[in-house]
Amino acid sequence: MILKGQKTILRPIKISDTSNFVKWSCDSNVNKFTTRRKNNKKEIEKWIKGIPKDKTQKQFAIETREGKHIGSTQLLEINPQDKNALFAILIGDKDYWSSGYGYDASKSLINYAFKKMKLHKLYLNVYDYNKRAIGLYKKLGFKTEGTRRENIFYNNKFHNEYLMGLLVREWRK
Repeated sequence: MILKGQKTILRPIKISDTSNFVKWSCDSNVNKFTTRRKNNKKEIEKWIKGIPKDKTQKQFAIETREGKHIGSTQLLEINPQDKNALFAILIGDKDYWSSGYGYDASKSLINYAFKKMKLHKLYLNVYDYNKRAIGLYKKLGFKTEGTRRENIFYNNKFHNEYLMGLLVREWRK
């Protein structure tokens, strides 16, 4: 399945994307916003090969309209009974930060989640030091629902982790 936005194309993640994911995983300026750990080629390949088998997720590579792979976005923990899912996005290529690609890709996946999958809610977790992502999520309409106080230890300091959610009726506005 392919989803198209104004600036981005969301397509299935392929084994050929491995080197980009390894590079982003090993870049502390990128991974500090995600798992905060490095993954090697073998781990990334195993993850990519497992994607089609897991029905509780939809994972996409983010490409520019020109075909450059710049990140990924996912719906994880898809719960058909409660009609919700965990939303995640990563623009791993720093040349594309703060230039609208994350917003465009997010809009495409959120539209798909609410219109095609008929989900009621998307939720996410974000670290307090990820100001750019917090701004993106607020622009998309996500609301802060809670705080896990001092839940993350990064850079010799404890940080809060915010829980945010977006309801379908909020997205329709």
